[in-house]
Amino acid sequence: MDILIRPALIKDSTILTAISFASKRYWNYPDCYFDSWKDELTITPSYIKDNLVYVAETKGQVIGYFSLVEVRHDFWAGKVFVKKGFWLEHIFVLPEYIGKGIGTQMMEYLISICKSKDVGRVRIFSDPNAKGFYDKIGANYTGESPSSIAGRTVSLYELDI
Repeated sequence: MDILIRPALIKDSTILTAISFASKRYWNYPDCYFDSWKDELTITPSYIKDNLVYVAETKGQVIGYFSLVEVRHDFWAGKVFVKKGFWLEHIFVLPEYIGKGIGTQMMEYLISICKSKDVGRVRIFSDPNAKGFYDKIGANYTGESPSSIAGRTVSLYELDI
């Protein structure tokens, strides 16, 4: 499948938000989770302007995206400790493209961006359903972290570039 990866445009915010929600819904999470995730999964024009956001397209259709965010200072987000450094904040693919190598292609592109910017490590909070993906691409599992959903955890990974 021919994939083009390009920087996101401000006008992509609506489709990226739709991809976020569709991709999360693929895993049959309860509706109440989406109330907690609403702000987190919504990609605004200012988010695109302020971060490194890239989309994956095939035949002119946006089918996925990822974002790399620089955290300048350690901080607590509720019960979650976020370390200073670069984070893969989002990586989502439309459900009909999950398992077709799109995520792997986006990660290869992310690695090339990191190399060009002298970023040596990227941290990742992984959805439990994505653990196998991060294991496959060679990210190092470092433990569990509380989630924004009470009683749930997410896996923490580090990807050395």
